[in-house]
Amino acid sequence: MKEIDIRKDGLEAVRKQSGGDVAVTGCLGERYIGCGMKDGILRIKGTPGNALASYLDGGTVLVDGNVQDAAADTMNDGLLAVRGSAGDALAYGMRGGRVYVLGDAGYRAGVHMKAYGDRKGILVIGGRSGSFLGEYLAGGTIIVLGLGYEGRDITGYFCGNGMYAGTIYLRTGKAPLNLSDKLIRRAVGEDEEEQVIRPIVEDFASVFSIPAASCLEGGFIAIEADSSKSYSQLYAAV
Repeated sequence: MKEIDIRKDGLEAVRKQSGGDVAVTGCLGERYIGCGMKDGILRIKGTPGNALASYLDGGTVLVDGNVQDAAADTMNDGLLAVRGSAGDALAYGMRGGRVYVLGDAGYRAGVHMKAYGDRKGILVIGGRSGSFLGEYLAGGTIIVLGLGYEGRDITGYFCGNGMYAGTIYLRTGKAPLNLSDKLIRRAVGEDEEEQVIRPIVEDFASVFSIPAASCLEGGFIAIEADSSKSYSQLYAAV
């Protein structure tokens, strides 16, 4: 594994890496790390700045710390895993791949995530999210586990506003605040939990080396667009 001290070697030393396994230390707000990365692994210690792993296209970015705004913006493929919390606009416009955050996420996580064919973005937030989670969601899967927030709200206001495809899953069964009348809230059955949620959550738990069972306790509710409402019929189903 190659090691780069970003404070000493500079961001350009990270950008020049192609493939392989690279450990990056000393991060303190440097932006655009891992943008468009197609392969290889970046293991980051510290707090990377805005737009970490934006346009990620197959590589793996592992962060031991928190991340700032716009992480995984327009991500296409690969894995971003954050052993900490994320700022606002996490996974904005994400088109594929996996984004796992062990802690909390700020406002507008998963805004306008998309899906096409067999390509589907997956966003899992271990803690809670801020307001406007999944706003204008156009495809993909968002799961909020609410670890450490049992019995409390695990989303902010306006969850799923304007969404017309995809699904938001919330553990513990508590309805989000100010849910739009254009959305449907439903309980998740055993088959759906086993076939859809469990494989994703088990992968999430494996990445962070935590027990999967504790991430699945209590059941889930699903938030989806109401297909009978007029605006949802304006878009192609995915």
